[in-house]
Amino acid sequence: MMGSIDSVKDEGKKLFTVGHFDLIICDEAHRSIYNKYRDIFNYFDGPIVGLTATPKDEIDKNTYEIFELENGVPTYGYELAQAVKDGYLVDFLSVESELKFLSEGIDWDGLSEEEKQEYEDTFTDEEGNLPSSINASALNSWVFNEDTIRKVLRILMEEGIKIDYGQKIGKTIIFAKNHEHAEKIFEIFNREYPHLNGYAKVIDNYINYAQSAIDEFSDANKLPQIAISVDMLDTGVDVPEVVNLVFFKKVMSKAKFWQMIGRGTRLCPMLLDGKDKENFYIFDFCGNFEFFRMNKGKANANTIALQGAIFNLKFQIAYKLQDLEYQTDELIEWRKELVDQMVEKVKELNRENFAVRQHLKYVDQYSNPDNYKVLTYENTLEIADELAPLILPEEDEINAVRFDALMYGIELAYMVGKKYGRARADLVKKVKGVASVVNIPEIQMQKDLINQILHTTYLDECGINEFEDIRERLRDLMKYIPRGHETYTTHFEDDILSTVWHESELENDDLKNYKAKVEYYIREHQKDNPVISKLKTNQPLDKNDVEQLEKILWDELGSKQEYITEYGEKPLGEFIRELVGLDMNAAKEAFAEYLDETDLDSDQIYFVNQIVEYIVRNGIMKDLSVLQESPFTDRGSLGDLFGYDVDVWKGIQSIINEINGNALYS
Repeated sequence: MMGSIDSVKDEGKKLFTVGHFDLIICDEAHRSIYNKYRDIFNYFDGPIVGLTATPKDEIDKNTYEIFELENGVPTYGYELAQAVKDGYLVDFLSVESELKFLSEGIDWDGLSEEEKQEYEDTFTDEEGNLPSSINASALNSWVFNEDTIRKVLRILMEEGIKIDYGQKIGKTIIFAKNHEHAEKIFEIFNREYPHLNGYAKVIDNYINYAQSAIDEFSDANKLPQIAISVDMLDTGVDVPEVVNLVFFKKVMSKAKFWQMIGRGTRLCPMLLDGKDKENFYIFDFCGNFEFFRMNKGKANANTIALQGAIFNLKFQIAYKLQDLEYQTDELIEWRKELVDQMVEKVKELNRENFAVRQHLKYVDQYSNPDNYKVLTYENTLEIADELAPLILPEEDEINAVRFDALMYGIELAYMVGKKYGRARADLVKKVKGVASVVNIPEIQMQKDLINQILHTTYLDECGINEFEDIRERLRDLMKYIPRGHETYTTHFEDDILSTVWHESELENDDLKNYKAKVEYYIREHQKDNPVISKLKTNQPLDKNDVEQLEKILWDELGSKQEYITEYGEKPLGEFIRELVGLDMNAAKEAFAEYLDETDLDSDQIYFVNQIVEYIVRNGIMKDLSVLQESPFTDRGSLGDLFGYDVDVWKGIQSIINEINGNALYS
């Protein structure tokens, strides 16, 4: 599409002009409207319909902004529970089994004497070192314990839904961790069930005839009955006969998890001995259901290409290097180098390219090094949205570029005072990988630095200069890190610690679910309900107002216990204010004295405006620690701004307290 907009001509005219389409339908809207692809939707002036099967709480808030919607509130949503109720899909039961090794790893102390000997023979390295345990994450990655796989298959074959009057396991997908894991499952299945020849097949991108294998699995009258899949059957495959899903790997994305579950939800009339398929089973051996119950899932932030991410990191570092504490000759010179590198990357962009033309204002601005002299927080947002997605990749070794991204991320985290434990662990892991390679002169030249990182407290004492030195000296060594990990097959007896059957616990339809029902009501009645309107416009509540809220939220829409279960003991006014925010005019009126009359300088006014915007969005400001973070500190800290104007700051604080108080009644 971008090529058609950019260059394809029809008798000297553009193939697609701005008004070519009356309607634009965007599938997979949670990911297809970002980065350079978003320019397509900005180019055409037709209305846009975005479609996605991703759960609404998993979609990045920017998706809602593009469609001018409130975060988490799609124009229309059709929940799985409602589809089941309406008879378009089927429900499931989850069979959640905890196996000792998958949960706790393999501990030498817990093995039998015979198994201890096998453990020592298997895992003792050339220097005689023996790990005391094997982490659970190693299972099915590079350690394949046959009894663990055997027990998983046994539970499936004994408990799974069967067809042909119980003679045949129904169509089943086993989600394996990797190709080696899939092959090991296949091997053990054939060994344990030799009479079921052809029942199981590995379907992943290692086979040359993947599509024909999928077609065979999709045919109710053909084998295999069990597809052992690595990524290929997670989404986009419609096999109504599937009645068993086996999660033999962790799935960290809630969106992907529910897409995988969707493989079993299809209707299939007359499947079970003349009866329609009524439900399907999900066998979970890796705690996926428990993970999403505890964590509620984590939204996947939109990501940009690696080189764009590096450009963005460099820009944020250049922004932070403006701070007074970084005004040393060495860091001033480094900032200049970063700016020169960024200017060069922007100048590389082809101004005739359609996507670049959509952002020429920013291309022109950041092609000039003079425009980097004084950067603002707003500039960092511009770069992330407008320029970083356009940046072209370097003609450089990919592992070196990835190491650049890691180190720039550590440097930025250090500068803004954030923890970077995971990135540091990744750094140490990469350095260990380099150190494991011998007889390469380039590595030997950096031996002292490598030893410092691995065997001293050097990383604890590192600052910006030291981190940058690590990046420069080690980046070109990343290509030598050995690929993969030697794999091992073990024969230790695993234990099934528990097996629990659960109903699906699908959420009810939005308007029948208490939380959704309450929040829908409040949003719909911001103007016509006098009490909600009071909260929106910063008017204090009285006793009668609170009683009306209790009647609506604790009587008409549900019960007090339901409210407490969902929101805890949060006061009703505070809950509603946080949901609807504060009217901008009401917020400005509250701070009018400090925006219009008080003799504040421009930096102090900027600070007050940031408070206004925060309260408009969030309704209240209870945690004043946010004032120590960007954007509040972009023009200076609280001490810098109000060090000699204590009374002014106290006055501002009293207005914040008053706004908070107007959402309460005591």
